[in-house]
Amino acid sequence: MNETLQRKIALLPDSPGCYMMKENGRIIYVGKAVNLKNRVRSYFYAKDHTPKVAAMVRRIDDFDILLCRTNLEALILECNLIKLHRPYYNILLKDDKQYPYIRVDLNDPFPKAEISRRMEKDGARYFGPYIGAGAVRDVLETVRKLFPLRTCNLTFPLKKKQRPCINYEIGRCLGPCGEKCTPEKYRQTVERVLAFLGGSDREILDALKSEMNAAAAAYRYEHAAVLRDKIRDIEGMMQRQQALQTRNAEQDVIALFQDDLDAMVQVLLIRGGKMVGGNAFSLPGEGKEDPAELLFDFLLQYYDTRRPAREILLQALPEEIRPDLESWLREKRGGAVDLNVPQRGEKRALVLMSEKNARDALEKQNAQKQIRYQRTVGACKDLAEAIGMEGYPRRIEGYDISNTQGMLSVASMVVFIDGDPAKKEYRHYRIKTVEGANDFASLNEVLLRRFKRAMSDDPNERWPMPDLVLIDGGPEQLAFAREAMLSTGADVPMFGLAKKREEIFLPGRDEPILLDHHTPALHLIQRVRDESHRYAITFHRSLRSSASTHSRLEDIPGIGPERRKALLSHFGSIKAISAAQEEDLLKVRGMNRAAARQVFVHFHPPQGS
Repeated sequence: MNETLQRKIALLPDSPGCYMMKENGRIIYVGKAVNLKNRVRSYFYAKDHTPKVAAMVRRIDDFDILLCRTNLEALILECNLIKLHRPYYNILLKDDKQYPYIRVDLNDPFPKAEISRRMEKDGARYFGPYIGAGAVRDVLETVRKLFPLRTCNLTFPLKKKQRPCINYEIGRCLGPCGEKCTPEKYRQTVERVLAFLGGSDREILDALKSEMNAAAAAYRYEHAAVLRDKIRDIEGMMQRQQALQTRNAEQDVIALFQDDLDAMVQVLLIRGGKMVGGNAFSLPGEGKEDPAELLFDFLLQYYDTRRPAREILLQALPEEIRPDLESWLREKRGGAVDLNVPQRGEKRALVLMSEKNARDALEKQNAQKQIRYQRTVGACKDLAEAIGMEGYPRRIEGYDISNTQGMLSVASMVVFIDGDPAKKEYRHYRIKTVEGANDFASLNEVLLRRFKRAMSDDPNERWPMPDLVLIDGGPEQLAFAREAMLSTGADVPMFGLAKKREEIFLPGRDEPILLDHHTPALHLIQRVRDESHRYAITFHRSLRSSASTHSRLEDIPGIGPERRKALLSHFGSIKAISAAQEEDLLKVRGMNRAAARQVFVHFHPPQGS
C-alpha cells in the first residue's frame, strides 16, 4: 500500500456510507457498507479474496468515501454512483432497455389503454412489464377487440362534440367524442379492462358468458355472436400463457447460475398467476463471487429502471440488507414489496425453475462463445499455422481492384482485427498513375501508398502496420504487391488467394496451399476476400453513378448552377439547349451575350477545331 492508502485507512470512520476505489484518479469500483472502517480495511488486509476482488485490489491506489446517516441512504447513494460512474469492477447490465407497460390514465374522463416505456407516479394504472413490444401489442389488440375503449388522441373534455370515427361504427369505440355514451357507462368498461389486465380472466369470462346467454335467450343473436367471439379471444390468450398457480400472484423470480468464469441471472415474470415472460442477464467474470452479494448488486441495477413486483423470490440474499432493500423497493413500486428466499414448496420450485433457465442460458452463451472463437481468433491461429507464421495475425488487411474497362479504376482496403471486420479502418483509393485496366500496376500503386503511410515519420499520419496482407489474385498480383511493399522498407507476411480453387500462394513458393473447404481458416480468408471485393465494387458503383449524372452544361466555362438551372427550366432538356441559336439563348434569365456564345460554341464547335 502507498502512503495515501495507509493514511486514509487509519482515518476511516465507524459509519455507514459508500466508498469509491480508484486507479490513477478513475473510479473502478463503488460499494456500500454498514461500517466503512471494517469494510474498506478488509480489502487490504484480508487474504481470502475471490480472483476478481484480488485483481481489483492490486490496481487500487486511492479511494474516497461518502458518509450517510442510514443504511438505506447508503444503498440509494451506491445505486446512483454506479449509474453515474459505471465502474469497471461493478456489475453493469448490458440489457438496459425499458420493457413496455400498458398504461390506463384514470385522471382522464374517458381513459384509453396505451403502450408506455416508463412507469411514472402520475395517477395512471400500469400493467406489465411485458417482454418485448410484440407481446404488449398482442395484449393491447386483444383488449381493444374485447372492450370498446377509444384509441384517438383527443383531449377531453371537448369544446364541442364531434362526429364519431369509424371505430364507433364497427363497435370498437363507445363514441365519447360524439356523446354516444355517458362517463358512467364508459367507466364501467374501463373497470372491466382493469380487471382483465390485472389477471381476472375467469370473472370476465363468466360475465361475458352470462351476457351472451341472455342475448341468445332474447333472440339477439348478432349481439350473442359478438360476445361469443370475444370469449374465444380471451380463452385463446389464456391458453398461450403457462398457468403456474391458482391464485392471483404478481412475482419476479430471480436466480443465478455460475461456472468458474461467468455468471448468468435469470428473471421470470409472473403476473396474475401466469408466467408472462423472462429474460437472462450475463455477468462476465463473476463466476466465483458470492451468490448472495451478486444477486444484491444485480437487484440494485435491475430495479433502478423497472417497477418491482409485489413479491420478489430470490435464490439468495444477504439477510442483514433485507430491510433496507425492501424499503428502497417499496419506494420504487409505490406500494408494498416482499423479498423472500424460499426453502421449500411451490415458491422454491419457481426459484429452481429460474436457476435451471439461468444454467441453460449460460451453457448456450458459452457454446456461442466457443463457436465465435473458432470463427475469429481460432481461425486466425489456424491460418498462421497453415502458412507458417509465428504467432497469429491480429490485423489482417485485404485488397482488391475494381474498374470498368479501365475506367474509374479504384481499390479497396478492408481490415479484420481478431477475425472480425473493423469497418472504421476500411479505406478506398482512386488509382492515379495507371492508365487502363492494369490490375498488377494498380495493386503496386495502392500497396506503395499504403505502406508509405505505415512507414511515415510523422506519427499523426502513420497508419498501423498489418500482421498479414491478403491479395485477391494469384502469383503475379502477389509479386507486384510485394514489390511495392518492400520498396518502402516494410516486410509483412503476404499471400494471394486465387478464386478458382481457393488456392493460397505464398512468396517464393511454387506450389499453392489448399485448405480443407470446411476449415474456419479458409472461411476467414474468404470473408476477407469477399469483403474487399464488395467494398471495391460499392465504391466503383458510386463513382459510376456520379459520372452518369454529370451534366454536359457543367463542362461549359461561365455557366454556373443558376444559369444551368435557368437553361433547363427554359428549354426543358439538353437536346433542346443544344439546338438553340444564340438569340434564343439570350432570352433566358441571367444569360448575357458572352455566356450565350459559350453555350452555342460548346454544342456547335467551329469546323476544324
